[in-house]
Amino acid sequence: MAFCRKINILYVITKLELGGAQKQLLSLIRGLDKERFNPYILTAYDGVLVDAAEEILGLRLIRCRFLDRPIRPIKDILALIFIYRFIKNNNIDIVHTHSSKAGIVGRLAAKVSGARIIIHTVHGWSFHDYQAGIAYYFYLFLEKLCAYFSNALIVVSQWDRKQALQRAVGRQDKYKLIRYAINYEEFKNKTAASQIRKEFALSEADLVVGMIACFKPQKSPLDFIKLASVIKKDLPGVKFILVGDGVLRKKVYALINKLNLKKQIILAGWRNDIGPILSCLDVFVLTSLWEGLPIVVLEAMVAGLPVVATDTGGISEVVLHGKTGYLVKPRDIQALRDRLKELLMKPYLRKEFAKLAISTLEPNEYSLDNVLKNTTQLYLDLFFMSKNA
Repeated sequence: MAFCRKINILYVITKLELGGAQKQLLSLIRGLDKERFNPYILTAYDGVLVDAAEEILGLRLIRCRFLDRPIRPIKDILALIFIYRFIKNNNIDIVHTHSSKAGIVGRLAAKVSGARIIIHTVHGWSFHDYQAGIAYYFYLFLEKLCAYFSNALIVVSQWDRKQALQRAVGRQDKYKLIRYAINYEEFKNKTAASQIRKEFALSEADLVVGMIACFKPQKSPLDFIKLASVIKKDLPGVKFILVGDGVLRKKVYALINKLNLKKQIILAGWRNDIGPILSCLDVFVLTSLWEGLPIVVLEAMVAGLPVVATDTGGISEVVLHGKTGYLVKPRDIQALRDRLKELLMKPYLRKEFAKLAISTLEPNEYSLDNVLKNTTQLYLDLFFMSKNA
């Protein structure tokens, strides 16, 4: 198939923090055929992964000081104008947005600018059950509006598609399921476990529980700390590693001090060596209040870990309750404690869960090749369809 010029793609994502959506997007751009596509990425001015984005050959990084996660009407309007001008001035063919805030602002800018193709990848919806009524319906309205003029909506879980269609967010034919990509080799190396344990002053005999998440309300890191507190009463020798950072940092530190957990909880901050971190754990925990499909759960399973997670979003599509892990209701600390304690006290059960967890995820479905093939084909189909329209 001949191309007279490269197809210009603008990716818009709120912030390049160390999250699943961000890591997936950068992996997609790295693997993109640069002979066919000319990629740009527009994001907030700062972020842990900004340097990683700048290192990608063929990618132009645009940092917008107006784009930010909190709702700030004046800055949001300025961000919309900034994105609008960039699209108009750079002959952008495809605008592909990621994350909730960028998904709204970016798609509105794309529509006003007359962009030929508008695509959004859903990494969890902007509306959820923990919002006040007005906020919930406001975000729902915005998602419906943007879905109306989007050419395609990519979801990473069946749950996201089901939730949207139940609320009339877009037509069914606009949705395409493309699972996250997992680098299986990165999470099969067990040799780094002893090094990580040594770094954190952990012995080989220590039982270690971990969670990797941004310190924000969605991930509910304070529940992880409360869980460590109740486990301490029965199993005082268990250690907890919390990887991440964010807006709840001060509350996290304060609660650790209040519950006297300095000896039990290790705060690791942001880390790029997620594979080695997971390799030193015995159980992985996630305390989220709402989700799409968190990639860290997939990574934990590939690393051979039993998972104890809250039953939200698409987690139940991959974690099989009672077979590869346990699912409990959000904020149910007692249920989290019971399930985690059972796994900590039964090493044979951890091994059974871990063995099945590794075999549960189909490598072809969760591969980068699959993501690249399906995403590229979607780009080409929509691009040539628009040219022939």
